[in-house]
Amino acid sequence: MTSKVICIVLGGGQGSRLSPLTATRSKPAVPIAGKYRLVDIPISNCLHSDITRIYVLTQFNSASLNKHIKNTYHFSSFSTAFVDILAAEQTPTSGHWYQGTADAVRQSLHHLAVHEFEYVLILSGDQLYQMDFAEMINHHIEKNAEISIATIPVHANDVPGFGILKTDADGLINAFIEKPKKDFESWASEVSDEMKAAGRIYLASMGIYIFNRKLLYDLLEGNDRTDFGKEIIPQSIDSQKVVSYQYEGYWTDIGTIPSFFEANLGLTDDIPQFNLFDKNYIFTRARMLPPSKVLNTHLEKTIIADGCIINASHIFRSVIGIRTRIGSDTIIENCYVMGSDNYQTLEEIAESKESDAPIMGIGDRCCIKNAIIDKNTYIGNDVKINCGKKLEDGDYGTHTVQDGIVVVKKRAIIPHGTTI
Repeated sequence: MTSKVICIVLGGGQGSRLSPLTATRSKPAVPIAGKYRLVDIPISNCLHSDITRIYVLTQFNSASLNKHIKNTYHFSSFSTAFVDILAAEQTPTSGHWYQGTADAVRQSLHHLAVHEFEYVLILSGDQLYQMDFAEMINHHIEKNAEISIATIPVHANDVPGFGILKTDADGLINAFIEKPKKDFESWASEVSDEMKAAGRIYLASMGIYIFNRKLLYDLLEGNDRTDFGKEIIPQSIDSQKVVSYQYEGYWTDIGTIPSFFEANLGLTDDIPQFNLFDKNYIFTRARMLPPSKVLNTHLEKTIIADGCIINASHIFRSVIGIRTRIGSDTIIENCYVMGSDNYQTLEEIAESKESDAPIMGIGDRCCIKNAIIDKNTYIGNDVKINCGKKLEDGDYGTHTVQDGIVVVKKRAIIPHGTTI
């Protein structure tokens, strides 16, 4: 695959549906599972599939993502492998920022032209899945396809949230409809017996595409079409050979706070749908952190990353990120605590205690449920979050509430004794 394929990972737009986690970072840079970033998922899938030439296209809040990629993906000087950032840029021939997925790739084509390749793999930077792209490429070649689209069978209840594709008996896509709300019964496609038994008979686009090199240039150059899902793909079905590659494993689009929350907490299940302990592990930045230290804490269905100091009384179904400090007699339930980028020094901790200010992390005797605690937060002692009546959705300065999930913002300071 190394010589045949070049990959483009789309960094996404403003990510407003994932706010406030995207207030200072792009979607692909959002921490997941306590120690990774979302962008590590597509890149790791590529590297395990022997696809080692990867461009990441960025535009909004890209500094954090750029830094992560620079510090993470290093290859031998004798290797052709790379993971490079292509930031949106204005040039004499292009005076605007990326207007959509297709426009982003169009503006980057001149960077690809210097490489030898036959196929372009286009991925999203904000999805959680494990896929062997080599199998998808081989399927593309065997079917003599010009465009391949990864599809996943979904239930009728999920259809309104996706672009739905209709295939014939040979897997050739012959129709496309964007997020149909009703009268979509005729859009069922041929799926495996297992998927039929589960009622998953509609094929949703996963936003993962393979294009033949020449065709991609032909489709993008000399026009102003801006989006793959809304323009390029639907308009190519009648004139090009567009093939479905059915994927039946775990896949989720991390587009909203509830989906992000459930994807992380799902990792704590006895047998999680997304397997962190698979041989095809996730690559991420190597940190020289100490092992975590846990004192007098009852842990149940909990993932704890490196470098934590935990004195809590009880932690249930939660993900605890790197360098997290949790005080004594604290209860954490159904939470994703992202951790911290650094430790406070002993002198800084002493100064905070002397001035009765919260120290970085979570204090003593707190009760926190159904919450996402962003990085570098200062939560004081005796703080209660989501431990009472259901909260109204809204933005409250230091935190937001969405669908009953409290998101404490990055670097927020929650004073001692606060109740949210």
